[in-house]
Amino acid sequence: MTLRLALSAVLVLSCATTPPPPTPAPAGVEKFGNAIDWAKAGDEASQALSGYLQVDTFNPPGNETRGAQYLADLLSKDGIVSELVEFAPGRSNLIARLKATGAPTEKPLCLLSHLDVVPAETELWPKETGPLSGAIDGDGFIWGRGALDMKGMGLIETMTLVWLKRANVPLRRDVILLAVGDEEVDNLGMKHLVEKQWDQLDCGVLVNEGGLGIKNLLFEGQTVFAISVAEKGALWIKMKASGEAGHGSTPVPQRAPTRLIRAMQAISGRQPPPQIHASLYELLRRIGEQKGGVTGFIMQRPTLVNWFVTGKLMAKPPTRAGITNTCQVTGFDGKGSAPNVIPSQVTAIIDCRLLPGTTPEMLLAELKELVKDVEGIEFEVSNGDAANESTWEDPFFDALARHAVGTRTDAIAGPVLSPGYTDSLLARPKGARAYGMVPFELSQEELATMHGRNERVSKQNVTKGLEVLFRAVVDVSAVP
Repeated sequence: MTLRLALSAVLVLSCATTPPPPTPAPAGVEKFGNAIDWAKAGDEASQALSGYLQVDTFNPPGNETRGAQYLADLLSKDGIVSELVEFAPGRSNLIARLKATGAPTEKPLCLLSHLDVVPAETELWPKETGPLSGAIDGDGFIWGRGALDMKGMGLIETMTLVWLKRANVPLRRDVILLAVGDEEVDNLGMKHLVEKQWDQLDCGVLVNEGGLGIKNLLFEGQTVFAISVAEKGALWIKMKASGEAGHGSTPVPQRAPTRLIRAMQAISGRQPPPQIHASLYELLRRIGEQKGGVTGFIMQRPTLVNWFVTGKLMAKPPTRAGITNTCQVTGFDGKGSAPNVIPSQVTAIIDCRLLPGTTPEMLLAELKELVKDVEGIEFEVSNGDAANESTWEDPFFDALARHAVGTRTDAIAGPVLSPGYTDSLLARPKGARAYGMVPFELSQEELATMHGRNERVSKQNVTKGLEVLFRAVVDVSAVP
């Protein structure tokens, strides 16, 4: 079918709806937001982030109490009391709360971040701007592991609480700062918080890491602020192959390593069908509405997206991961100790990520079916969490989107499903509407430093990100 015929057919079958104009921000947002000198506030926040990045919270081992104490000290300068809750030796969560001015009329708004950061190969970083340097270079970039993931966000959340206090913003709901440990490994900090303290917190809505503003994401000259409303679930398994041990000089088909290779080939050959989540249709609709033309017309109509866009999404690993259930081997384990010894058991460690609608049990059954003809294979599940999601028809989502874009005509904000896994996955089952957005606007080059070498964020992003988050929080939390 030609593009012209396809467009004609869809014009007959459907019409894109025009969204209502954005709701203007409450007057209080302008009153309190315009009263702050954001250049000075950004300089203060940038210096504070520089210090935060110098605090070693590499995980493993974590030592998150160091980071929690750093944030507690920042808060105490403005008379904000915080609590450090230890969940393991040397590892703590931080909780700080600004109470509603009167009786709260809504559940608390929670600002969530994690204190730990992934390890860094220090020798690959420039000596003057290493992963624990917190250095601010001549171009205005703040260097260090966690600048993007996610001490940068944690710092502007902390300073948002500080500015709510300094500006004497009257609150209709509590605003709670949560900084937790161990997000990068086992989520022990968030699990402790959810299991032991959620009744006292009772977050109605929260913001966490997730989406970012990406320059030229799909089209040159357009920035897309993606706000995570859903996250894929996780199924982490060990696939074990067993067989008779033997000598490496004599190949035998039914040895454990051979069986494991056959099973891995069966799994790597799976062809999961694409499943486009509703949030991606909505994000593409918003992008297309601003883009205009034939391309914009296609992007605003799910039927045409299915026909013309799905193939392109499947062709690139990052977008393919967003529309399929993925499984990949991330490591190996075995009992062999010498190159000439064939062990009786070897193991592949597999990381699977699940779209909403697919349970861990469903995907595990699929994998077992794929390897049913290989003898000696068994599976051990180390983690199984289903995907979950929040509606984007929410005042806080709208506030984040509205203030990220402002009056710009070269930017849009919309919902997205995150292929990654964050602490938000644990908050949603407790009743919180969780959104993932770090209000930084990054180039592809800057984005690539996350979890890599030379991680950094600009002072300009810290300044603008603080203003965006402050205005969004005031938008949905201040007394009208």
